[in-house]
Amino acid sequence: MRNVAVVGFAQSPSVRSTEGTTNGVEMLVPVLSDLFGQTGLTKSDIDFWCSGSSDYLAGRAFSFIAAVDALGAFPPINESHVECDAAWAVYEAWIKILTGEVDTALVYGFGKSSAGELRRVLSLQLDPYTVAPLWPDSISLAAMQARLGLEAGRWTEDDMMAIAARSLSDATANPYAQRSGQLVTDAPMIADPLRSYDVAPISDGAAALILTTEARARDLVARPAVISGFDHRVDSAVLGARDLTTSPSTHAAGQAAGARDIEVAELHAPFTHQEIILREALQLSDTVRINPSGGPLAGNPMFAGGLIRIGEAAARIHSGDASRVLAHATSGPLLQQNLVAVMEAQS
Repeated sequence: MRNVAVVGFAQSPSVRSTEGTTNGVEMLVPVLSDLFGQTGLTKSDIDFWCSGSSDYLAGRAFSFIAAVDALGAFPPINESHVECDAAWAVYEAWIKILTGEVDTALVYGFGKSSAGELRRVLSLQLDPYTVAPLWPDSISLAAMQARLGLEAGRWTEDDMMAIAARSLSDATANPYAQRSGQLVTDAPMIADPLRSYDVAPISDGAAALILTTEARARDLVARPAVISGFDHRVDSAVLGARDLTTSPSTHAAGQAAGARDIEVAELHAPFTHQEIILREALQLSDTVRINPSGGPLAGNPMFAGGLIRIGEAAARIHSGDASRVLAHATSGPLLQQNLVAVMEAQS
């Protein structure tokens, strides 16, 4: 099979709220313009389009179809959609190129979390018979996970605070970050033991990237980010059926993707303690730089946050800052579904 590479990445600023509609068109138009400007490609050069979003979050049927207005659907285009984070749309596009069905694909994701009560919306992804009727929100569930790890001695509150401090500090160099700067150590408790800095902010945002064959990539960017491994796995949706302080699916996906000799890792950890779980599952050494972009704690648009991790990791190769990187995306409650992509610069 031929190699596939990321050749361009663009994103909108992550913000608490936008004035635009929930179909993402207003956010996507400037992002796509930026992406085409980077690569010199045009709409006619794209063989396949794939997006990730949620009609349920948008509160409207077929919002992903309305988003096609940002692309220009006439003449007709070859388009697909995944009802989850757009990182999984990258996987679909990667398969399309690997099989030789297309040569170039554009993947985009968007989410307007401010349109509703996000914590309440995410409760409805839980078991509809035994868990969802109790209305445990996403932050309360993560607090229980954090408490389990604290009581087991897997991590400390100081460990969690250090992760938040590093993320906010790194985010000062990221113009798209929603929050950055110095950590407020006496931040309010949201759900014991999670303080506000332990939790990714509610974010509106969009992102997009372009994939193409390695042969085509070398005409578009000096250092293509070639995907050398890609896999995604899932753990049980029954929260009581798994050890919430570990992530076997992340470990399995990392092993299948070849997660070794990594220099930079962009981890989709919406809570500070989850970064520790992911780092251990992927067996990342202390020399690996984690989330130099600031990561999800600096801005986490629903259904684009995982795609941003792939794009940010690829950008480290494009810029020459790294030669072998890892990107991780998660979906579902408490790291239930996990995707890992490994990219490297080819000489």
